[in-house]
Amino acid sequence: MTRAVFAIPGDLSTPTGGYRYDREVLARAGAAGVTLTHLPLPGAYPYPAADDLLRAAGALVSVPSDDVLLIDGLAYGALPESICLSIKSPIVALVHHPLALESGISAEAAARFRASERAALAHAQRVIVTSRATGRVLTEDYDVPTDRITVAEPGTDPVPRAGGSGAATPVILAVGAMSTRKGYDVLVEALARLGGENWRLVIAGATDRSPEVHAALGEAITRHGLDQRITLAGAVSDIALDRLYDGADLFVMPSRYEGYGMVLGEAMARGLPIVTTTGGAAAETVPEGAAIKVPPGDAAALAAGLSRLIGNPRLRATFAEKAFAAGQSLPGWDDTARIVAGVLARVGSGPTHPAAQEGPCP
Repeated sequence: MTRAVFAIPGDLSTPTGGYRYDREVLARAGAAGVTLTHLPLPGAYPYPAADDLLRAAGALVSVPSDDVLLIDGLAYGALPESICLSIKSPIVALVHHPLALESGISAEAAARFRASERAALAHAQRVIVTSRATGRVLTEDYDVPTDRITVAEPGTDPVPRAGGSGAATPVILAVGAMSTRKGYDVLVEALARLGGENWRLVIAGATDRSPEVHAALGEAITRHGLDQRITLAGAVSDIALDRLYDGADLFVMPSRYEGYGMVLGEAMARGLPIVTTTGGAAAETVPEGAAIKVPPGDAAALAAGLSRLIGNPRLRATFAEKAFAAGQSLPGWDDTARIVAGVLARVGSGPTHPAAQEGPCP
């Protein structure tokens, strides 16, 4: 059985899509034929201090040369090339989305991330991405050859179909931790444009990762007089989140950019009508006809899409059926783990830069 080490920065229990992906792969890799051990790295990434880099270097260099080293891109893209060169093990990089494409960072920071990530990726024997769209970005902008890229989309759990709120006022649900990239400021601006239309919004997601974004959002909600219509639920348990999905009438994802958009898969699996932006991979995560799609950062377009569904129960039902049908064909987490494990096994037993056998990025 192939032995591999999965280096992940920060708290593995953090309630984000990227950490959920890592947890699921760790839990299921053994059944897919790979002994995968968690190697914790300092939590300051992608902005490590000198001490963080020193500790990470010590941990990564200590991995035996006959073990495969899988490194989460949150850390890998910020590693100096000197550390990449000192690692004895064959490297597989997992890129959820490029660091340079994070919203709200300066042009200078984006340029530094792009240069750092391009240099680091050159030292990875294989690169796993969570969407074909991200794979294309790495090929076009980071010079990663297509035959070194494998797509392993996030899994989606089988869940009951949502029952809806049963209320005359539709309940809109958005899910994701507070950050500039999630576009909640655009969502509030869009809803403020709807005037007298009846709706309620619940946003579920951690608020402590970007306290300044959370504070600014609260101020915007108050400024628009929407305090009684918008609930910031914060981080919620899995059981509470299931209840929120079940009681929603439509789902919205206003993100400026997504490497995949796991919440879209969750919404489709539950048969919720969806309004989403087309930022990053989100345009491809939901098939045509299963959602209203609008450009990222466009409050007017987002308002128009939401208005179409809020005021038309019949149209909501039509989109709900298409979303539910699409949700039934989504991959499960066992599929994700099998693809990741396959890459690790081939790197562990084959030549440098082996050709992709599963999920190649076109």
